[in-house]
Amino acid sequence: MNGQGPRNIAVNQIGYPKNFGKIAVIANDSGIFHLVDDRLGEIVHEGNTTNPVMDHVAGVSISHADFSSWTTPGIYHIELNGRKSASFAISEQPYEQVHRGLLRAFYLFRCGMELEEEYAGKWTHQACHTQEGIVYDDPSRRLDSCGGWHDAGDYGKYSGPGAKAVADLLLAYELHPQAFYQATPIPETDGKIPDILHECRYELEWLFKMQDKQSGGVFHKLTTKYFPALNIMPEKDRDELYFLAVSATATGCFAGVMAMACRIYKSFDPEFSQHCLQAARRAWSWLEEHPDVRGFRNPMDVYTGEYGDDMDLDERYWAAAELYRTTGEAVYHTTFLELARKAFPKYELGWADMGGYGTIAYLLNDSFEVEQELRSSLLNGLINEADQSIRHSATDGYLISLAETDYIWGSNMVVMNRAMLLLLAYHFSGQKEYEACALDHVHYLLGRNVLDISYVTGYGDRPVMHPHHRPSVGDKIDDPVPGLVAGGPNHGLNDDYMMEHLQGKAPAQCFIDHQDSFAGNEVTIYWNSPAVFVVSHFIK
Repeated sequence: MNGQGPRNIAVNQIGYPKNFGKIAVIANDSGIFHLVDDRLGEIVHEGNTTNPVMDHVAGVSISHADFSSWTTPGIYHIELNGRKSASFAISEQPYEQVHRGLLRAFYLFRCGMELEEEYAGKWTHQACHTQEGIVYDDPSRRLDSCGGWHDAGDYGKYSGPGAKAVADLLLAYELHPQAFYQATPIPETDGKIPDILHECRYELEWLFKMQDKQSGGVFHKLTTKYFPALNIMPEKDRDELYFLAVSATATGCFAGVMAMACRIYKSFDPEFSQHCLQAARRAWSWLEEHPDVRGFRNPMDVYTGEYGDDMDLDERYWAAAELYRTTGEAVYHTTFLELARKAFPKYELGWADMGGYGTIAYLLNDSFEVEQELRSSLLNGLINEADQSIRHSATDGYLISLAETDYIWGSNMVVMNRAMLLLLAYHFSGQKEYEACALDHVHYLLGRNVLDISYVTGYGDRPVMHPHHRPSVGDKIDDPVPGLVAGGPNHGLNDDYMMEHLQGKAPAQCFIDHQDSFAGNEVTIYWNSPAVFVVSHFIK
C-alpha cells in the first residue's frame, strides 16, 4: 500500500472526537498497549488489549485497544510490542478539514467550466464538454448539455446517480446546517447562501437540461459512445456527446430531487425554488402517462456506464413522497400510499434502489398530515435496519456492519449509506448507540481497516494515491485530486487487475491502490455524497 505493507495497528488516521469512544484495531497481536503523545514523546496512557479473535472477513485475528477514557486534545499514536500506528488527533472537532475536502471534491468534479487555481489548487483544468449534445433517438436535435458534475473516474453524466448525490447533500444541509457555515470556498461563495447549496445548484442547473422539453421525461444519461483513454484530461475529451433515451428511473429521481430542492432553496431564491417545483411536476406528469416502461439499456453502439435498473417503483415512491412533502397535495399522498403497499426495498440509498429517500421524506414530513400507521411502520423498519447494523458491527473485528457478501463493487458506499441510516435512526430516536456505530463506520473509511489505508484521497497518513480517475491520471501531478472516496474492497474482483493480484484474499482485503482497478479504486460523486452527510453530523 503506497509502497509499504500495512501496519498491524489500525486507527482513524485523521483522529477521534474527544468525547466519543476511541478504539485501535490490532491484527495478529495483543498485549499491553501504550498511547504516546507525539509532541512530548511520552506514554500518557496504557492498557490491555482484548483477547485475539479470528475475523474471517478481514482474514486476520483481531484484538482491540480501547483508550476511550483519554480525552486530552493532542496528537498521538499507539504502540504495541515494538510496533506503531499512524499518528492521529484527539480533539473536539477532528473532521473539519476532511469534511471540507469531501465537499470541495464536488467543485473538482465540475464539468463545463474552468477550474481555477484559487479554488482548485494545483488540480486545475480548462472548461470541458461545452458542446451541444445530440439526442440519440432523434439526431436532428442538438441541445445545450453544459454543466453538472462528472459522475466518476470517467466524464459521463447520469441523471439518477446525480440525483442521489444531490439528495445526500441536501439532506446533510437540512439535518446538519451547522456543518456548513464555513466557506469551502468556491467561485459562487457569497456569505449569504451556504456553499453546499451553491454546489448542488451547479448540478441542479444541469439536471434541468436533462429534462426533455417535448415530453417532460428525463434523459437517462449524457455521455460519449466510448470511454476516453485513462490519461485524457477533460478538456481533451472531444467526442460527440449523446442524450440517451428518457427512462422512468431517471424521471422519478429527477422529480424527487427537484421537489426536495424546491423546499430547501425557497428561503434563499424563491424564483429558482418555483422553477424546481415546475420541473418536478412536469416529470411527475410523464410518470403518470407512462405507468409501465422497461428499464434503460445501452444501445448496441454505446459502451459507457449503463446504470440499468428495471425496477422503477422505488423512484416513483421517492418522487411521490417529496412532492407530497413539498406541496401537501392529496394526489401525491394517494400515490405514495399505494406504492408503499408494494414490495421493493424501502431503506436502500443506492443509485438503483432509491426507496430509502422516499421513506426519509415521509418520516421528515411535519408540514402535512401523514397516515400514522404507515409512518410508524416505516419508522420501525428504519430502526430495525439500524439495529441490524449495530448487531453486525458488534461482531465485526473492525466494528462495521458489512457482512462477507457486502464487500461488493462500491462497498464504501454501503459503509457510508449504512452510517447515514444509523444517523437517521439517531435523529428519530435520540439513542446514542446509533450515533456511536455511525462513527465507527467513519473510522473504517479513514483508516481503521485491515489494509490500514484512508479511502479518501489526500487525507490521512496513508491515503489512496492512485485512483481510477482520469484527471488524477492525466494531470502529471503526483498527488491525486483530493477529497475523493474510493470504491473500496470488492470480493467480486470485477476487473483484470484485481483478478491478477487479489485471488484468494479475504473479502475486506480485496482492494488494490492502482489506477487500472476500476472495480475497487474508482471514485464517484455518489460515494462522496453519503460521506459528506455522515461526517457533517460530527461537525459542531
